[in-house]
Amino acid sequence: MSQKYDVIVIGAGHNGLTHAAYLAQAGKKVLVLERRHVIGGAAVTEEIYPGFKYSVCSYVVSLLRPEVIRELKLTRGGLEVIPLESTFTPLPDGDYLARWSDHAETRRELARHSPTDAEAYDQFGKLMHQMAMAVKPLLGTVPPDPTSLDPRELLKLLGLYRQFRKLGADRLYDLIKLMTMSSADYLGEWFETEALKATMAASGIIGTFLGPRSPGTAYVLLHHYMGEIDAVFRSWGWARGGMGSVSGALAVTAESHGAEIRTEAAVKQVLIKNGRAAGVVLESGEEIESRVVTSGVDPKRTFLKLVEPGHLDPEFVQQVSRIRMRGSSGKVNLALDALPDFSALPGDGPHLRGAISISPSIDYLERAYDDAKYGNFSRRPYLDIIIPSTIDLSVAPPGKHMMSIFVQYAPYQLKEGSWPERREEFGDAVIDTLSEYAPNLKNIILHRQVLTPWDLEQEFGLTGGNIFHGELALDQLFFMRPVRGWARYRTPIKHLYLCAAGTHPGGGVMGGSGRLAALEILKDWKNRKI
Repeated sequence: MSQKYDVIVIGAGHNGLTHAAYLAQAGKKVLVLERRHVIGGAAVTEEIYPGFKYSVCSYVVSLLRPEVIRELKLTRGGLEVIPLESTFTPLPDGDYLARWSDHAETRRELARHSPTDAEAYDQFGKLMHQMAMAVKPLLGTVPPDPTSLDPRELLKLLGLYRQFRKLGADRLYDLIKLMTMSSADYLGEWFETEALKATMAASGIIGTFLGPRSPGTAYVLLHHYMGEIDAVFRSWGWARGGMGSVSGALAVTAESHGAEIRTEAAVKQVLIKNGRAAGVVLESGEEIESRVVTSGVDPKRTFLKLVEPGHLDPEFVQQVSRIRMRGSSGKVNLALDALPDFSALPGDGPHLRGAISISPSIDYLERAYDDAKYGNFSRRPYLDIIIPSTIDLSVAPPGKHMMSIFVQYAPYQLKEGSWPERREEFGDAVIDTLSEYAPNLKNIILHRQVLTPWDLEQEFGLTGGNIFHGELALDQLFFMRPVRGWARYRTPIKHLYLCAAGTHPGGGVMGGSGRLAALEILKDWKNRKI
């Protein structure tokens, strides 16, 4: 038995690192254990091909909570976020739709497609800003227990009620619609341009096994709309050096306060003594003691693999097993010899320095979902693309470029064959689809990395390949996340906590779960419950 720690954190994903940094900052002796050879979990930068730094999984910064950046002083650790200032949607007929950082330029572009949409766009933006401002405080709030008669819990619920009442009746109804409607139907009430509706609706399907016409996707749209950079909502950016720089900055803060981080230290089991978490057992057989264990992996992996079944109530195990974690997306990273040349807007230009969206219509997205519903990957998938080398010269050699492609849909369970057998076929479908818009693409590819949901599970520990540790559906949010009765980062096992995206406020590179879980542990420590 080696030395004893105050807290052991399982997994050095961005939430685990955030969690460790807050606890170490508070004076706790913290050990972070990471299964892989590199920290960051899905927020990682790796040189898969010589000279090219891939943001292998997550690839943009937006949802990272401002309080985490501020309180952990991440800019001192090297975090620099470069805004992505455009969204370019090439269309099959050779036209395109673009939204730029310059509001007047965007308005002119929208008016080119529909004067009505140009007028509605401003009003829609104002409404979404109001909705985001109303919901934003929840991202930094520990979910109250709606079944408790504790006066403190009742006061929290009353506070939430008062907060939403401030919206007024009309806006409250708008929020209810957002929480329950499909993104396609909701946007259809505002706009008529298909490419605009589809590109915006795509934010409602990212990471979900739902189509744009599925109820509930309008909330996922709002979830992504709440991303901000320097207090500007709906802003997305690139972390200089790749997403690993986010994890690196968190690690710098954690280690500066004394936290230890060990890689290639896979946890086999949570050590439980007298009904309490007392440490962990590594795959190597090493046992490490601690007063608290926090899991930075998803709830299913935590309770169904790291904890022996006899320590948990069967009903709780059933609740965990029913959490929907259906992977629906993949990733393709490309090393390029030159820039792609889009038929709709040839040559280099600002359209290559932001996001590129292959989402020409709602029907296009829905057909992509239809493939996945029946156990196939999308033959013409939705693609969200950035070329970070156009704004960050550190990620590719001079004159070369790196392209990051998020792909939807790719179901975890295939109807025919296995993912190892069909991985390259999936990659071909992505390249073929993008080549319809950028014909020179196939001739400039130096290397490609294809990640399927199976790869995300095997390599990064994402159960089912689900990037959010559980779908962002109404029945899996707030005080229902991860399961009812256990939404406050504690678990049925004393001194075992959760700090990853399977808890509130949910998925994306946010750091919110890691922060709130750390604050709850410190509260329990102060109240002598630990």
